[in-house]
Amino acid sequence: MGTDLVFVALFAVLPLLAWGVQLARRKNYRWHKAAQLSIAAALLLAILVFEIDMRLVSGWKPRALSSPWWPNGVWTALSIHLFFSISTVVLWIWVVWEALRRFPSPPAPADHSRRHRLMGRLAAADLFLTSVTGWIFYWFAFVAS
Repeated sequence: MGTDLVFVALFAVLPLLAWGVQLARRKNYRWHKAAQLSIAAALLLAILVFEIDMRLVSGWKPRALSSPWWPNGVWTALSIHLFFSISTVVLWIWVVWEALRRFPSPPAPADHSRRHRLMGRLAAADLFLTSVTGWIFYWFAFVAS
């Protein structure tokens, strides 16, 4: 269940992320903030459900044993995915924390804007790569069998 939830959530999050960026480009900073915080909260919830499912409820290894990609392909896909997913969590926490600390309320451009834009783009690219590598891992471990 947790793997399926995250799989579907990542499909939904990427267009929402693009919409949130468009809000900032259109200078609608209040809605940009609301959208990005909502996305961050949804991702955090999806990660928590996923981790609880994987570690405490179902586990993933028994389900992946029948994959033709087991063990080398599955472990390689998981390792690459973990690299991006961990860096995404770190970047998103940093971007959100810094934005909440450094931008005025209500949100408006500030000295931090240039760095926020750069780090936000990095976080978005990292989230995209997390999604792609997650889908590859999901396919290798659970669908290809």
